[in-house]
Amino acid sequence: MGDPRKPRKKWIGPKHPWRRERLMEEMRLVGEYGLRNKRELWIAQTLIRKFRHQARSLLAVPREFREKQERALLHRLHVLGLLPENATLDDVLSLTVEDLLERRLQTIVYRKGLANTIYQARQLIVHGHIAIGGRRVTSPSYLISKEEEDLIDYAPTSPFKKVAGEG
Repeated sequence: MGDPRKPRKKWIGPKHPWRRERLMEEMRLVGEYGLRNKRELWIAQTLIRKFRHQARSLLAVPREFREKQERALLHRLHVLGLLPENATLDDVLSLTVEDLLERRLQTIVYRKGLANTIYQARQLIVHGHIAIGGRRVTSPSYLISKEEEDLIDYAPTSPFKKVAGEG
């Protein structure tokens, strides 16, 4: 079973970690999306890699066998807001890590104007000032679905709600 205090790793690091182009791109993304460290970026890259791998393996299967799994994958990505309603497997192959990073709670709080900076958005979330449909969420990396996007607001007990409500 394994030790419950040591959860399984959710990311795969780069094969060539010391290449200049990779380091510059990683630092740009970490700064742009306010990530705590590169591990958060690698988790997002691993998730996108899994979606793309699943799409490639479905393309290799005969058409009659893959239809149900293809619909399930496309529906999951549509609910997450990564793909439009009428997407195909080719659209899954064109997903980038930026597409996934745009769906994080931290980024959406900043884009909605609830925080002045991406770093303030992270702090508001961690300190419990942000809620989704009245339910407090304290994880900046929480992936927002399409339905939850309009429900993001300050927590009912947050002092920020009172300040925003007065002005």
